[in-house]
Amino acid sequence: MRRSGNALLAAVLAGLPGLALACALPPSIVMTLPIGHYLAGAAVTVALTALMAGGAAWLRLPAPVTLARWPAGSGADWLSYFSFVIFLALLFTGWVGPRDPMHNLLTLVFWAGVWVALPLLSLLTGDLWGALNPWRGPVRMLRLLTGWQGSVGLTRLGAWPAVAGLAGFSWFQIISLAPEDPMILAQAAGLYWLVIFIAACLEGEDWLKEGEFLHLTFAMIARLAPFRISTAAGERALQLGWPGAHIVTAPSLRPSGQVFVLLLLAALSFDGLQATFFWLGLIGENPLEFTGRSAVQGINTLGLIGSFALTAALIYGAIALGRRLSGAALPAGPVMLSFLAIAAGYHAAHYLMMLLTAGQYLLLALNDPLLQGDAFLGLEPFWVSMGFLTDRSVMTAIWNLQFALIVGVHVLAVMLALQMTPGRRSGLAHLPLSVLMVGYTIFGLWLLSSPTGV
Repeated sequence: MRRSGNALLAAVLAGLPGLALACALPPSIVMTLPIGHYLAGAAVTVALTALMAGGAAWLRLPAPVTLARWPAGSGADWLSYFSFVIFLALLFTGWVGPRDPMHNLLTLVFWAGVWVALPLLSLLTGDLWGALNPWRGPVRMLRLLTGWQGSVGLTRLGAWPAVAGLAGFSWFQIISLAPEDPMILAQAAGLYWLVIFIAACLEGEDWLKEGEFLHLTFAMIARLAPFRISTAAGERALQLGWPGAHIVTAPSLRPSGQVFVLLLLAALSFDGLQATFFWLGLIGENPLEFTGRSAVQGINTLGLIGSFALTAALIYGAIALGRRLSGAALPAGPVMLSFLAIAAGYHAAHYLMMLLTAGQYLLLALNDPLLQGDAFLGLEPFWVSMGFLTDRSVMTAIWNLQFALIVGVHVLAVMLALQMTPGRRSGLAHLPLSVLMVGYTIFGLWLLSSPTGV
């Protein structure tokens, strides 16, 4: 099976220009965007931005519509308990299961499921992690059993613990030697769960909303979803609105929240950049004879830090320039929220191929998690196939979807920026931000069209 899979993959790579293996979860495939899509996307982005800037006076996002209401209960934690049990089972699989990451359920569920599929679902349905996270139920139970209902002041730190968590995770994902190794991933995930569990027990489960990086990431992404469940005056309401409409009414980000968004943007950008021929050539690596992650660990660490510094300088610089040009107030909190659209859209476009390829291995592992010949899903043994990539119409559809995602979220980001910030009637106030957003979108298209060597 393995030899046949390798032969098929080699045939696909030989027959399709622009395909290369990605390093995060092999053998996911990066299918470079054709140059025509890249150039067309750049032109469309500039044109749409100019139209929206010219029509800023009449741009309005319609208010969300309430679809249903029901009394707010205390909230069952059964999903969190269930998630915790599944988490323990995955850790066990990581420790005793196959060491091949493409056949180990822990690696596949986390990288293809939690980090790729769940954010895509959250873009449509709202915050799923808030109900599924494996901490809230166990934390609440231990606090009730011990009688401890106090706090130790972690809430005063705002999102800074989540910033630290995201920074550590980004380094682990992009730079560490073997983030896909099941044993290493199990150890890292188990240690992280324990640290967050202790902190949440001391501070209370509500601290997770701002202090835990996965919770905060999914909550921010969910603000772009058309659906939302809100709680007010003792009842809950299911609302439907324009994508991003819930960001308009969200509280302005505090400095720690702004840094979190900046880090999210920087990590996504560098994750795409560090595998390109451009970056490898810049750091003196032959992209066709890559010497390994250990050889570039130091320079890539500096690259990740530099990516964050450059992202912060560009966005805060654009805000300051807009204020200087127009004399209008341009608060950083709302502006940073608008960049969430660009981050979420690039995440979806960047990891689309991982979902389509590694997702097949996930289905295979769910059916037979310990490679013992089981069939828990009732599936007959099947071959994982990349053959769909040889179909030109399928490839074109994927390219078009990536193109639409990148350009569409750019339009949404510009709309949100114009909608949320005071002085939006002044084109000068938003001109630097609009130019920066155009640059970000073109950069995202360029990353998708660049050949990779890792």
